[in-house]
Amino acid sequence: MENTIAYSYKKNIGYLLFDAGALSFIYFVPALSHLLNIPVYLYDPMRLMLFLSLTFSSRNNSFIIALSLPFFSYLISSHPSVIKSALIAVELSLNVFLFYLFVEMLTNKFNAAFLSIVISKVIYYLLKFALISFAFLEGDLISTPIYIQFFVAVVLSLSIFGLSLFRNNKT
Repeated sequence: MENTIAYSYKKNIGYLLFDAGALSFIYFVPALSHLLNIPVYLYDPMRLMLFLSLTFSSRNNSFIIALSLPFFSYLISSHPSVIKSALIAVELSLNVFLFYLFVEMLTNKFNAAFLSIVISKVIYYLLKFALISFAFLEGDLISTPIYIQFFVAVVLSLSIFGLSLFRNNKT
């Protein structure tokens, strides 16, 4: 019993440290972009943190990350807007839901990850189109080039697939 409690405590501390690291990374994205002279925000840092959470954390913690990162970003930098933060939170939460759904349905984790990203992005753009059409949101429908979004989706999906192969070979 004590071992179970100690393990659960260590696991929760690990999740807390991961969450703090993810929030810190999002906090420093503008500084990193400026320092490296690379627009880091184009490479979907919130989804990167989400996929790290999917890989090294729990399902519940991944939902917490998906819901909190966009609003944390808004709180510390006033960007993106509240409406866009809510839209991103919906997209990332849907990404988590779909990933776990597809992992159960498909044997290939690359397909599960890639499909979850693509479907959540399609729904994101449909919702964003509706919000722009009804004047709740301003700006371009697609602000990050599609080829960059595709590249990020492939790299994250390959990472999930590679890690799953590594873990399967270890046992």
